Amino acid sequence: MASGVATVWVPVADMDRAVEFYGRTLGLEVTSTSPDWSEIDANGLMIGLNAREETSRGAGGGAVVTFQPDGGIEDEVARLREAGVEFTGDVSEHPWGRIAPFRDSEGNDLQLYAPPA
Repeated sequence: MASGVATVWVPVADMDRAVEFYGRTLGLEVTSTSPDWSEIDANGLMIGLNAREETSRGAGGGAVVTFQPDGGIEDEVARLREAGVEFTGDVSEHPWGRIAPFRDSEGNDLQLYAPPA
C-alpha cells in the first residue's frame, strides 16, 4: 500500500540550467546539487533532477509536475512569462480547476494549477 508520493524524478540534460530554472525562475528551494542529481523542495515534495536518465525533450506524455501558485494563476503566468518561460497553452477552465501548461528548461511538461473558485 502506498502512503503518498516521496519524490518526483525529472530527467534533465543540463543540470546547471535545470537548477537555475527550478530555483531561480520557479522560486523553489534548491536543497542539494551535484552533476548527476539535485533536489528541489516544492513545499514538502521533493523533486529530484536526474541527469542519469535520457530526456525526451518535448516528446509529450509521461509525468507532469503541477504547481499551485501562491497568488492568482494569471499573476504567476505573467511573472513566469516575464522570466522567459514559454507556455504551451493558455489558462484553461475545467470543473476541477484551472491549469496553465508550460515546459521546464529541459522540455518536461509542467503546469500551474488553481482549484475551482
